[in-house]
Amino acid sequence: MAIVIIIVIIVVMALLIHSCQVNATNSALQDYANSVSSLNQQSAANGHQLFTQLSEAAGSSNPTNVRNGITQILKSEQQIQSKAKAASVPDQVKTGNSYFLWALRLRVDGIQGVANEIEHALSSTATEASANTLAEEIARLYSSDVAYKDYALPQIYGALHAAGTHFSPINGDQFVTYVGWTQPSFIGQQLNINVPTQSNGKPAPGLHGHSLTSVSVNGTTLTPGGTNTVPASSALSFTLNFNNGGDNDEHNVGCKVSINGTSVSGTTTVAKTVAHQNATCTVKLNATPPKGTQTVTATVEKVPGEKNIQNNTKSYTVTFQ
Repeated sequence: MAIVIIIVIIVVMALLIHSCQVNATNSALQDYANSVSSLNQQSAANGHQLFTQLSEAAGSSNPTNVRNGITQILKSEQQIQSKAKAASVPDQVKTGNSYFLWALRLRVDGIQGVANEIEHALSSTATEASANTLAEEIARLYSSDVAYKDYALPQIYGALHAAGTHFSPINGDQFVTYVGWTQPSFIGQQLNINVPTQSNGKPAPGLHGHSLTSVSVNGTTLTPGGTNTVPASSALSFTLNFNNGGDNDEHNVGCKVSINGTSVSGTTTVAKTVAHQNATCTVKLNATPPKGTQTVTATVEKVPGEKNIQNNTKSYTVTFQ
């Protein structure tokens, strides 16, 4: 009888030890996920500051001040990188963490490259070569978003799900606020650098641009600020309704829909929109959205000559079932 009691005690102790180990593992994974989410949120905020400064840099009377501002952003990003390197990383997420560190390195290197070139780009002697250099550095920054969203996050999410860890969604914000910044012609337009256009010459006089008015899926218009319920489907399509509020017809207008924190997205192009007329585009996603509550972002891409892009994008909270 004593032997049976001893065996029972040993089994109970083993189960308790295993339970403690599982709890410790889950706690470590939760802490790691929260750390990545916080650090990327801070990093994306640096991206917003960087492109705000670049947008306001044209005509600056003191390019050195612009460089100094970008250098401060660089220092902030380096601090984020240092925190990520010093973080405790559970074995289950080491692969995802290596991609996350790579994304942060791309951001530090890209900001440094922009800082190195910006004074010359804002000078009266700036040429197409300067715009090309900036475009290369900003392409590096855009690559960091790809590394984070398409490689780091899927690996980290996979490890968390496999461990059965309960966690909040990891921040999926992008560093590059608008992909047009990777184009030398767009940079030239923003910073007043004389960059020859590749096709139709300079934008025609007058206002240019679009405003996104609403987004619908499966015939249901999404509601901003509320929770929208949508069946998850492998062939899910979003309809973007927008208005050409400019004085000119526009050509090859891009539309994009993405699900933050995932690689699920879709794009399409509208051949032509007419001045002061409404237009629509239908964007099909490249994969089935993950079930649960997600943030869906829809965008009508900037066209040449467009100055205000604040009304080009809308985000919605959508629960995919």
